[in-house]
Amino acid sequence: MDKVQFQQEYLVNASTSIIYNCFTTPSGLSEWFADDVNIKDDVFIFFWDGSEEYAKLLTKKRDEYVKYRWIEDLDDEGDKSEFFELRLRVDAITKEVAILVTDFAEEDELEEAKLLWDSQIDKLKRVLGC
Repeated sequence: MDKVQFQQEYLVNASTSIIYNCFTTPSGLSEWFADDVNIKDDVFIFFWDGSEEYAKLLTKKRDEYVKYRWIEDLDDEGDKSEFFELRLRVDAITKEVAILVTDFAEEDELEEAKLLWDSQIDKLKRVLGC
C-alpha cells in the first residue's frame, strides 16, 4: 500500500537555533522524540521501549530544516520517495516561529500519524518551556 504525504504546522515560542538543536542532535532528539538516540555516520538510531529504528540524515540547513529517511538497517538506503522533514518558518512581520512537519503514512493510519506528531510536538514545547 502506498503511503500518502501529509504536512502539519505548529506555532512555537522559541528561537530557531534552540529548536534546530532539538531536531538534529542525539541529545536534543532524546528529549522529545525518542527514549534515546545514537548516531553512527549519518544514521540516527532511535530507541523506543526496547525497539530501535534507523533514519538516515538526508539534508539539513542550520536553523531552517532537517530531513531524514527511515531505513531498515545501517546499510539500507530506504524508500527514496519517503522522508520526514522538520522545517522552521519565521513570519517576517510577527516573528512567530512555526514548525512544519512533513511525513508519510498509510491512508488508514493517517489520523494516528497526525496525532502522534501532535503528541511529539507537545512534548517538544514542554521541553522548550513554551
